Amino acid sequence: MKGDITKKEIDRLYIKLKDEAEAFGYHLNPDIKFTKELVRGLITNQKRYGYQACPCRLASGEKETDLDIICPCDYRDPDLNDYGVCYCALYVDDEVVAGKKKTVSIPERRYKVKPGKKEDLKVPKDKILNISYPVWRCRVCGYLCARDAPPGLCPICKAKRERFEIFINKED
Repeated sequence: MKGDITKKEIDRLYIKLKDEAEAFGYHLNPDIKFTKELVRGLITNQKRYGYQACPCRLASGEKETDLDIICPCDYRDPDLNDYGVCYCALYVDDEVVAGKKKTVSIPERRYKVKPGKKEDLKVPKDKILNISYPVWRCRVCGYLCARDAPPGLCPICKAKRERFEIFINKED
């Protein structure tokens, strides 16, 4: 069947995600069977929508609408900081990996963003001294860079260009 996902596809993506996570200080859930089911979900969403939407959230099928839930999602780091796991538990902290703590269900952050929250990220105009380039912010990890356009790939978390937003505009 055309939509079938092979064990080889799952293993390939699992290894890629694990290697990338470990290279940047993150950990995948040590429950390999569970984690590979999440990887299956990422592959399913890649085939269905053309992007790897979080397998534990309902994607709209519109990439612009779902940018915040493309894995790794915008909520991964705050979830890891507050709960030791991300929403789907694909990513976990050191204590979970060491077996000192178990994964638990955590609250969904996606719809708890308060209006105006992006404005809180803006630097007051009186604090900016004549900048030559806009400053771009990675919505996944918070990486900042000053250049004409965002990088193709975040050097920290490997999020793609569309996951960046203007943090400080040179015209502001």
